[in-house]
Amino acid sequence: MAVEQQALLQALQTVQDPNTGKDFVSTRALKNLQVQEGDVSFDVELGYPCQSQHPALRKALIAAAKGVPGVENVSVHLQTKVVAHAVQRGVQLLPKVKNIIAVASGKGGVGKSTTTVNLALALAAEGAQVGILDADIYGPSQPMMMGLEGRPESTDGQTMEPLVNHGVQVISIGFLVDKDEAMIWRGPMATQALDQLLRQTNWKDLDYLLVDMPPGTGDIQLTLSQRVPMTGAVIVTTPQDIALLDARKGIKMFEKVGVPILGLVENMAVYCCPNCGHTEHIFGADGGKRMAAEYGMDYLGALPLNMQIRVQADSGTPTVVADPDGEIAGIYKAVARQVALTVAAKAKDFSSKFPSIKISQDT
Repeated sequence: MAVEQQALLQALQTVQDPNTGKDFVSTRALKNLQVQEGDVSFDVELGYPCQSQHPALRKALIAAAKGVPGVENVSVHLQTKVVAHAVQRGVQLLPKVKNIIAVASGKGGVGKSTTTVNLALALAAEGAQVGILDADIYGPSQPMMMGLEGRPESTDGQTMEPLVNHGVQVISIGFLVDKDEAMIWRGPMATQALDQLLRQTNWKDLDYLLVDMPPGTGDIQLTLSQRVPMTGAVIVTTPQDIALLDARKGIKMFEKVGVPILGLVENMAVYCCPNCGHTEHIFGADGGKRMAAEYGMDYLGALPLNMQIRVQADSGTPTVVADPDGEIAGIYKAVARQVALTVAAKAKDFSSKFPSIKISQDT
């Protein structure tokens, strides 16, 4: 019995992407459909990493295809294809880095670096190529959190190789100075050092580079936001009024330089006593959620005030790798997936598609 391709497409259209709510046929994610008697094969191309969901998606697609009369064997190939998306106008993309995401807060001490490292590890766990640029020149913490030490190697005397752990590429000023050395630099020196760390590192075909931004909205942060080709920014805050006050300044800074906000993460949202189970909103309740609604941005999720998050980060094995199936790792993974989905929905960058035009004078 001949299998009708149209009937097959209609059947496959009933399967929805659980993350976007859209089907794979109308969004053109389904490609290379081949029908040969009772054998059917096709590819599904996803614009964001979700490796852990592939088995369930494959099962649903196979079941839908086998519901069509005449279909006997179904072969489905799921693949992730993260592309470069639009950045600030007039800023050139970085070679071998598709999307740069700033993780920022207006205030120090709200868990921005911990959020950065866990989001990076969550994206890597889902199959993405991920890097971290530790942009906090005066207080680099990524070497400790990622369990890395030593100096970056250079094969040509001009560029550096990133250090790698847990499948994530990392560069930090902390690799280049002694642990106890204070960085007593003025803004221009720090900005120049950051520019070198970003552009003179041999990043290996990154889908996402997460920039752990320094706290505040001063010269370094503003220069980074203007010069670095950013796909978007994630704002980290606690529910506390004083933290929200500073987070607003960070939001305004990104708005002024044309960097879209991908969403807001509320850290230390609630404390749950491990002994009696009593919960307490130590820093206030839902302040971040209210601010996200006020600015019309995505509320990505809330993380609890939990000692294990701190202990695991300090030990160089952050929560997502220390307890990958735990509840808190699940929250980080959900936040990372939402960030990747928001990036995937943004306009693509087409600058590499257009040839550069050179004008020469005939003599």
